[in-house]
Amino acid sequence: MASVVVVGTQWGDEGKGKIVDLLTRYAECIVRFQGGNNAGHTLVVDGKQYIFHIIPSGILYEGKICMIGNGVIIDPAVLLGEISKLAERGLKVTPERLMISENAHLIMPYHKSLDLAREAALAQGRKIGTTGRGIGPCYMDKVGRFGIKVGDLLDTTLFEEKLRANLEEKNFLLTEKFGAEPLSYDRIRADFEEHARSLAPFVGNVSMALDRFRKNGSNILFEGAQGTQLDIDHGTYPYVTSSNTIAANASIGSGFGPVHIDAVIGILKAYTTRVGAGPFPTELLEGDPIGDALQKKGGEFGATTGRRRRCGWLDAVVAADAVRLNSLTGLAITKLDVLSGQPKLKIARKYVVDGQDFECMPANIRKAEKIKPVYEEMAGWGDEIRHVRSYADLPATARDYIKRIEDITGVEPVIVSVGPDREETLLLKNPFVQA
Repeated sequence: MASVVVVGTQWGDEGKGKIVDLLTRYAECIVRFQGGNNAGHTLVVDGKQYIFHIIPSGILYEGKICMIGNGVIIDPAVLLGEISKLAERGLKVTPERLMISENAHLIMPYHKSLDLAREAALAQGRKIGTTGRGIGPCYMDKVGRFGIKVGDLLDTTLFEEKLRANLEEKNFLLTEKFGAEPLSYDRIRADFEEHARSLAPFVGNVSMALDRFRKNGSNILFEGAQGTQLDIDHGTYPYVTSSNTIAANASIGSGFGPVHIDAVIGILKAYTTRVGAGPFPTELLEGDPIGDALQKKGGEFGATTGRRRRCGWLDAVVAADAVRLNSLTGLAITKLDVLSGQPKLKIARKYVVDGQDFECMPANIRKAEKIKPVYEEMAGWGDEIRHVRSYADLPATARDYIKRIEDITGVEPVIVSVGPDREETLLLKNPFVQA
């Protein structure tokens, strides 16, 4: 039995969905432990593309149990829409295959309205780049002890009491502070009555279920969303998400004891990308031919927002932060194929800010915005590598690049992805076997 956590090491969009899909083959239970539908995992299976926002991507495997932990915040309409779309493609999601934590919090319509209103009110240049999905306001209500939980859907009286109290305050903010339209209590109540009927069979105690799986000797895979530099405590605040994205939250966001975690795999894209605003030291600005080539070849558009991802060279400072913060035991290097054709590659080894060296991301956001990265260069490779199915068959300079990443981070690569399809992946070491 082993329990493995998968996390992003950069600003998200590292290709976690594909790696989770690969590792799902060896797990009986797959758990999503944080975030909401502001994150998207894209998988390509037999040439067909699947995009998941809430349901763990392990749902594509028959016989696997998927769980949505208490650390996830759920928009019921989005979740039910995802279930419906999977059914249309011949994959029926049943309560036997999906459990939703009764302690997960609900994204309400007023959260989305407030999210958009607050972002619109920020001055240009200070905007966070929110997706407008209501993530931040929902987490604010959660820590403020005003939130509505999934379990509350099963108690009509309690749900209505909480909705009425919340909506009174939220409508005041929307109308008086932001000049927006108020929301209808009756409309929300009616919609959520429908949601409650549909979701009730899926609701349960995820923590207890996971403990049973552990005691029965099952392999458990924990699936994170976003990336380390988007962590609310450890990321490039305030340009972060509203939850903890690092590996420690696998325990908190699911109710699974931390001593039972055996391995933590960090997904590291072979270059670096970021969506939205915030510091990005190694960015190749739009119009830079190399940055534009990476963006085009890598298909760098957000799975959730459709926004163009900013692209840049691999940032080893960011990688080092991820190793330390997550206790990484292995790396999954993704999108190596996108670098094919680049004669020279760069890796940022440290930062300089106002003449001072930094070997980690500065906590001060103004310093982070003034970073000048210090690079080392390596030779690239010309050959395309999507057909490669053995590590030894990679070009020598590609293997050199991977080895340099290992030397810098001190963490061995266990997976290398050479293309978007499920089969275009080199499994060097199975973390469930080696954990």
